[in-house]
Amino acid sequence: MLAHRRYEQILDRLRDDGPVEVKVLADVLSVSEATVRRDLARLERDGVLHRVRGGAALSGQSEPPFAQTATRHLSDKEAVASRAAAMIGDGDVVLLDIGTTVHRLAARLTGRHVTVVTSSLAVYEELARDAAVDLMLLGGSVRRNYRSLVGFLTEQALRQIHVGTLFLGTSGILDTGAVLDTTTVEVPVKHAMIAAADRVVLLADPGKFPGSGLARVCGPEDIDVLVTREPACERTRSVFTDAGVEVVLA
Repeated sequence: MLAHRRYEQILDRLRDDGPVEVKVLADVLSVSEATVRRDLARLERDGVLHRVRGGAALSGQSEPPFAQTATRHLSDKEAVASRAAAMIGDGDVVLLDIGTTVHRLAARLTGRHVTVVTSSLAVYEELARDAAVDLMLLGGSVRRNYRSLVGFLTEQALRQIHVGTLFLGTSGILDTGAVLDTTTVEVPVKHAMIAAADRVVLLADPGKFPGSGLARVCGPEDIDVLVTREPACERTRSVFTDAGVEVVLA
């Protein structure tokens, strides 16, 4: 089993059952206890969990850290990211949001002659050493938990630029078509991103229907393309289609 699949299963077990012993995880994953301990050490370094006597428990932060969110629905995120990458041509100027699916899209731009603008430190780290990509990192205050840049400096920088396509992430989509985010401080940045782009492409794995979130970012009227995957809620998808949004299934 690949490491990222083990990480996902470990975190799912911790979410469902609370603290879990190493031996139990080893049995569930059909690997040695030594392998589980190495996996737990890696996830602890990423801030996703903390070690307890004989096992591990999820970190007690109110908002899941980026590394934890990145492991959920990973195969769906990879499929959506791959389909989105096919929409980008050489020479394009794209704006990448902070979501974990958007980060998987960034990984598919290595070696491509494109310009990437982003407020995501994860995207920056993915592409920083790639000479083929022209990379612009927006300024702002650092949200360490989610590896993003926010605040008036980020919004001000976005008002100075114009891009062809924004690839937008979300924490949830209601059946009304409302696009949500879990953190209010990110919403003004997302508004500025939408205003800076000719085209807005929303990336949403099926787990985002309805997902979660307390802050409304936008509605279908602000989206040009929705990229998702079955079994994303058909009723919600039709709300986007009725609003003139192109719905693309990965």
